[in-house]
Amino acid sequence: MGRCSLFCFLCILCLLGFESRGVSGLACNWGLQSTHPLPPDIVVRLMKDNGFDKVKLFEADPAALKALGKSGIEVMVGIPNDMLASLAGSPANAEAWVQQNVSTFISKFGTDIRFVAIGNEPFLHSYKDMFTQTTFPALQNIQAALVKAGLGKKVKVTIPLNADVYQTDSGLPSGGDFRPDIRDLMLKIIKFLQDNGGFLTVNIYPFLSLQADPNFPKEFAFFNNTANPVVDGPITYTNVYDANFDTLISALEKNGFGQIPVIVGEVGWPTDCDPNANIENARRFNQGLLDRIAKGQGTPKRRTPTDIYIFSLIDEDNKSIEPGNFERHWGIFNYDGSVKYPLNMGNGKTIVQAKGVKYLSRQWCVLSPSAGNLDPNVLSQSISYACQYADCTSTSPGSSCGNLDPQRNASYAFNMYYQTMNQRKDACSFNNLSVVTTVDPSQPPCRYEIMIDIGKHDLSASGCAKMAGTRSRLLISLLMVLALVINGAR
Repeated sequence: MGRCSLFCFLCILCLLGFESRGVSGLACNWGLQSTHPLPPDIVVRLMKDNGFDKVKLFEADPAALKALGKSGIEVMVGIPNDMLASLAGSPANAEAWVQQNVSTFISKFGTDIRFVAIGNEPFLHSYKDMFTQTTFPALQNIQAALVKAGLGKKVKVTIPLNADVYQTDSGLPSGGDFRPDIRDLMLKIIKFLQDNGGFLTVNIYPFLSLQADPNFPKEFAFFNNTANPVVDGPITYTNVYDANFDTLISALEKNGFGQIPVIVGEVGWPTDCDPNANIENARRFNQGLLDRIAKGQGTPKRRTPTDIYIFSLIDEDNKSIEPGNFERHWGIFNYDGSVKYPLNMGNGKTIVQAKGVKYLSRQWCVLSPSAGNLDPNVLSQSISYACQYADCTSTSPGSSCGNLDPQRNASYAFNMYYQTMNQRKDACSFNNLSVVTTVDPSQPPCRYEIMIDIGKHDLSASGCAKMAGTRSRLLISLLMVLALVINGAR
């Protein structure tokens, strides 16, 4: 091959390297419960820039699935719990769901859908058996629908499970077994998954272990090997993640399924709205997690590393806070894709923020300086109204904005409502108690937000498709040039 041929070949390699740059093997959860969602094409680029090559969606969002088309990112698409009954009761409904949300996106948009997640933690104690009768039939019908659509070998099924489906009476991982009330059901599901080439998915939350138990040893929640070890026969555990995962492995081994693949569907740490939810702890936990992934480190009972889906990619300001206000703050990125804290993503790559985000005007709604002596009841009612429609979780006690004085607390609530309502003129009135300002009222660590201007973004994901098309055309052109050069050299 001549010099020109070699040059063209190297150009192609560089372009291919651009397509796949970043650290291979990172996986994340992309939640969509936001009042002002980051545009899908920007999210896809954010994932690629930070080395994520796998993503889990909690629902089959069309814009997200389109944006992921031809991105090189493998997709696990979820089915919400409230759809399980419909899919369990009708094979035709399952076939229609697969056609609409899997087949179409694979064939039409090139979306690399590899997995379908049936429900999300459907056997939680708190659900009181609401989904125990529908989850397995829904799993069977979706599997049959995938086979009928010719996707049985490409797309696998799973059920993301909370760690409360297993337990240990001895307090040690080796004593692991499934909860007695769902043990028989779990064994049927696991056998079905194994027979059909599927895998088990478990969500592990060291933060929740720490948050739920005031006597839980804090150091055992992290990966620094500074905790008092838990000795289980020949195995020593220095963190709850390993101990939790291996409790599941023990349960599987005990019931004859020791070889079934297991992935971690959710694991992470929130940054606000709990005494243990802060930037320092989140960075410490997630950096330790990323370091394990980069080293290919498994657990004592499963040395081979598994896929680990970090929870979560981006904060969601419209997510249910029933479990706690921290539910809206799991992201390693803020709602707008800005970086919360530095992370080494592996191979010396540092975390980078989203590009191309467009915001509303740089202005805030605050309590008017001329409000004077306020009727506390009127002010309280105005704050309650604002927080009914906007996210005020960061003002809860112990949170990043939990120590504001009454005036700044009111300003925070008014501004969140104003931003959530896209800075409408009538959204900053509050009985004439508020005023618009161009002076940023933020006082670290409390940040007064300016929302994404969704009107300036194309949420259809066509922007991402256009970028992908441009790169594909450039690659084809280079291949043609190389072919011409090689032919000319003969």
